[in-house]
Amino acid sequence: MRTNAPELGADLLVDFLNTLDVEEGTDAIDDAAAFGDWAEHHGVDTGDRAEAKRVRDALRAVLDGESASLPSVGLETSCGDRTVGLTARTAAEAAVASSVILSIQGQFGRVKLCGADDCRWAFYDKSRNGSRTWCSMGVCGNRQKARTFRSKQDEQDEPHEQHEQHEPDEQDEPHEQHEPTASVET
Repeated sequence: MRTNAPELGADLLVDFLNTLDVEEGTDAIDDAAAFGDWAEHHGVDTGDRAEAKRVRDALRAVLDGESASLPSVGLETSCGDRTVGLTARTAAEAAVASSVILSIQGQFGRVKLCGADDCRWAFYDKSRNGSRTWCSMGVCGNRQKARTFRSKQDEQDEPHEQHEQHEPDEQDEPHEQHEPTASVET
């Protein structure tokens, strides 16, 4: 595969990262048949599944801003007619090659993990300023905004509820009501 081949890049990397589905609690790499289908779809061999899992987990950690040790994978380089390419035979090699290509292009930072802790789906941020936080604004973004709204509502209701529930104790001074008096000068 050449570095400019459509197989390598953001789409392959995002698909590879999403072999772990946090929301469903599934890992396609653990299922030999499912991972075989994934690899065939992307034109690579499965390779060592344990290595693929270590590569995926390290790349997800890097995307989370953590330090990680990326396993060494064998990427071959090639030169052609005015091109330089990377050859990836396995899923792990293709994921690393895609990460390298995106890093060289200054685009690796646009591959992100959803900010929702119960999702963590990988996506490629195509927004103009690269500030997207959620895999889907309609699902994860909406859920988070609803949580934030409810939290603010609860905070606003707390002082009001405390005031309504206040019962005077023996130390409280009774409030005297004074009736207005009119003074007449003669």
